[in-house]
Amino acid sequence: MSQRILLVEDEESIRELIKLNLEIENYEVVSLDNGKDVVKYYNQEHFDLILLDVMLPEVDGFQVCEQIRLIDMHIPILMLTAKDAQSDKLTGLKKGADDYLTKPFNLEELLLRIKKLIRRANPIEKEKVESATFGKNSVNFITYQATGNKGEFTLTKKEAMLLKLLIDRKSEVVSRQQILQAVWGYDVYPSTRTIDNFILSFRKYFEADPKDPKHFLSVRGVGYKFLD
Repeated sequence: MSQRILLVEDEESIRELIKLNLEIENYEVVSLDNGKDVVKYYNQEHFDLILLDVMLPEVDGFQVCEQIRLIDMHIPILMLTAKDAQSDKLTGLKKGADDYLTKPFNLEELLLRIKKLIRRANPIEKEKVESATFGKNSVNFITYQATGNKGEFTLTKKEAMLLKLLIDRKSEVVSRQQILQAVWGYDVYPSTRTIDNFILSFRKYFEADPKDPKHFLSVRGVGYKFLD
């Protein structure tokens, strides 16, 4: 599945050039030309990195970066700007940016920095996690074998993918929209009610009392959170 980048750049020529080159590298790109819509898009969809220009209309990149960091401390943010003053770089980093690239920049350098940031945010060790235990439960993400309330059983592929997503993001609230995109894909996916039914199944499989869950918690109007 392609990694997704949210590109925020108000200059159309630069935005299209970056978007084209990212797509050539097999990234999926959602592009915006202003800062005011970034948080809305971020809350609705899943992204692996944000490429953020500083000089944006209405809400500048520094403010956007600060807003994103209030809801997510982990997603990589790479800031782009025509400003090369040291004070601007420090401001971006203080607001929570992971890296800073000054225009005009070399496209190859941009791509290398993006790869580095995404790799750092998703280390190989995390990607290769094969199993997990929580409470008296266990699950193997390779074989889909699990142990729960009624002993051993086999998860479906989608169940294993959803369970791994929640466990990987332990203690974080994951929205239904983000779950649908991460597990079912970005183009065609079922209704959010499907996820609710999967969570109900997880509670039956793994909770001592499904009506009073300790591991799979609902966050009203948003999504779900896993606690071990």
